[in-house]
Amino acid sequence: MQLAAIIVSLVLTVVGAALFARVIAQFVRFFMLGQPLPAGTRIDNPYQRSVTLVKEFLGHTRMNRWGIVGFAHWFVAMGFLTLIPILGQALGQLFQADFVLPVIGGWLPWEMYVEFITVMTGLGIAVLIAIRLLNLPSRPGRKSRFTGSKAWQAYFVEYVILTIGIVIYVLRGLEGAMHHVDHYEAAFFASYPLVAAFRTLDVATLQTLVYLFAGIKVSVSFIWMIVVSLNANMSVAWHRFLAFPNIWFKRNADGSTALGGLQPMTSGGKPIDFTDPGEDDVFGVSQVEQFSWKGLLDFSTCTECGRCQSQCPAWNTGKPLSPKLLIMSLRDHSHAKAPYLLAGGGKTMEGEEKASEEQLAGVPAAALAEAERPLIGTAEENGVIDPDVLWSCTTCGACVEQCPVDIEHVDHIVDMRRYQVMIESAFPSEAGTMLKNLEKKGNPWGLAKKQRLEWLKELDFEVPVVGKDIEDLTEVEYLYWVGCAGSLEDRAKKTTKAFAELLHIAGVKFAIMGGDEKCTGDSARRLGNEPLFQELGMENVAALNMAFGEDDDDESTKKPRSAKKIVATCPHCLNTIGNEYPQLGGDYETIHHTQLLQHLIDEGKLLPVTPVDGLITYHDPCYLGRHNKIYTPPREIMSAVPGLRQQEMHRHKERGFCCGAGGARMWMEERIGKRINNERVDEALSLNPDIVSTACPFCLVMLTDSVNGKKNEGKAKESITVVDVAQLLLESVKTPVDPQDATETEPAPEPEPVK
Repeated sequence: MQLAAIIVSLVLTVVGAALFARVIAQFVRFFMLGQPLPAGTRIDNPYQRSVTLVKEFLGHTRMNRWGIVGFAHWFVAMGFLTLIPILGQALGQLFQADFVLPVIGGWLPWEMYVEFITVMTGLGIAVLIAIRLLNLPSRPGRKSRFTGSKAWQAYFVEYVILTIGIVIYVLRGLEGAMHHVDHYEAAFFASYPLVAAFRTLDVATLQTLVYLFAGIKVSVSFIWMIVVSLNANMSVAWHRFLAFPNIWFKRNADGSTALGGLQPMTSGGKPIDFTDPGEDDVFGVSQVEQFSWKGLLDFSTCTECGRCQSQCPAWNTGKPLSPKLLIMSLRDHSHAKAPYLLAGGGKTMEGEEKASEEQLAGVPAAALAEAERPLIGTAEENGVIDPDVLWSCTTCGACVEQCPVDIEHVDHIVDMRRYQVMIESAFPSEAGTMLKNLEKKGNPWGLAKKQRLEWLKELDFEVPVVGKDIEDLTEVEYLYWVGCAGSLEDRAKKTTKAFAELLHIAGVKFAIMGGDEKCTGDSARRLGNEPLFQELGMENVAALNMAFGEDDDDESTKKPRSAKKIVATCPHCLNTIGNEYPQLGGDYETIHHTQLLQHLIDEGKLLPVTPVDGLITYHDPCYLGRHNKIYTPPREIMSAVPGLRQQEMHRHKERGFCCGAGGARMWMEERIGKRINNERVDEALSLNPDIVSTACPFCLVMLTDSVNGKKNEGKAKESITVVDVAQLLLESVKTPVDPQDATETEPAPEPEPVK
């Protein structure tokens, strides 16, 4: 028994270690195929990145949002990493049954820890197995987050861990019996029942059992290693190693998600100058090797857990996009194509083949066939990613927010869109109308710029206009960026007027742009038209700099920049100006109107006194919530309005459900599956509310359209309304506060700007 156990275990150990070392080297070569990133990115502030990694791993910050799943996974992860010395002990026990590890072997704290973590790892993996079995795709169907995951790989990994946990537990019992533990001891507090059972066996039998179970422990461990080494795309196993670098190299060193602003387009690791692009510049991604090395690392790190899929508005409304399946497809394609690429295949920046026929002679036929597949293409074209998958994305960020290993789905989707739009001109036709309107009129509706100021005529007070009523912003506290929707869309104009009136009531000095400003370019950028975004953005930055008194190049006459903030009612404008305009030379402090309104309430400058009766539920705009982490101010405003009774929808805050308008979907027809706004409104109506509120003009339009449709179908009561929180507040704040009657209070802290 001993000899057989030694031979089998050592053979598997040598083979497993050799294959593991080989695949690690392949991974390094494979990731280096990806495009470089701009110098300094992903490696800045190494100390903070290391702190972030430790926090995310030890705290399981994403996993623990899922309750028992996160708790169970934590013990499995800890057991996998910290029980490695037990593998060394098992190897020693093959030769000497009573072998103990040097230094720590027999040390009570270590022995107690092994007992504890072994039991908890076993229980943890049993819980995860049960959860997977209870959520089989064959049972709840599309709603299962495991739909599309490679089941055999997951079961293999889970049952290997369960087997090893059981074997370690048995070995602990045998060790106790071998060391003549004849009464309860802390070192064997969990395995003592087995110690007591094995104590009756003779020494020879105990030794034989130790050889057997030590051999099983070593063999199962290295069989696992052999299997995963032969399946480099088995990321349900590989994430145990790759998650660490993937988290360390995440976009933001402080640990924040890769949301908010999109990254500038680069080619060869350098930003593209769209005023004079280089001849070799690559626009977007049309081949898997054109993703950055971080993208390739992302693909290989996917755990197939399906948290992204379970939160995706497209997947939940019957559309073909699943963020998980998208990443898995890119992973499988990249690994299948890797032999061809590593042999020098693929295309250079100039589009010419790099490798000769002789170099490619040894490449497997399967890899050559994979290299012929288009990255974006229909099933008939044998494409890796179907166009309908690509255009279903609302860029809501739910996938990025939920991913436990920090995969940056939205960035990869937009990169593929960029190539389709800029090179192939292949995108939903109705979005072309929006792009033409942006190019010709500077707004997605194609309306004349003079109409941007028409809403002012409906006010009974004056609002200063920069360049007309005031020279620059030194005379006011805030620039109110009204935006295209706020100035041109009838429903959004109600929010604009309500917010302006509230600022007037509070005595806040503010001004607006003169109508020459353009759309911020949010929809153009997320559709994939980067040059148009930059054109619009640079024009706006120039206009804003002029408004802030930065247009004078003569330092002797140049005015100091006005230390004022930009306030926006549109989260998309907020996000673009605050997070993306710094890429174009525009560095502004930007806040959302709900932040400012909450601040004014806290200061006592706005006093909600008139009750607004009814049950209200609030919809979190994706670009306000997930992208910019602004959840509290709208809820605080509603809490300040007397009479309102708030009730949250099931999906809210970080798990809020998209309205369907983001990612330029506002301008595209929704032809597949259920309309996303209808899904969201159905969730709201299940609460039987009197009011549905939000804080975004896009959301306001989408929710209103759906509610009106439900009313026409008799599925919603006629009295239900959809409003912005600013409209609610104005309804409650009827008269200006008399400064003489107001109670003096400490000034409230300024709202935190988006930077």
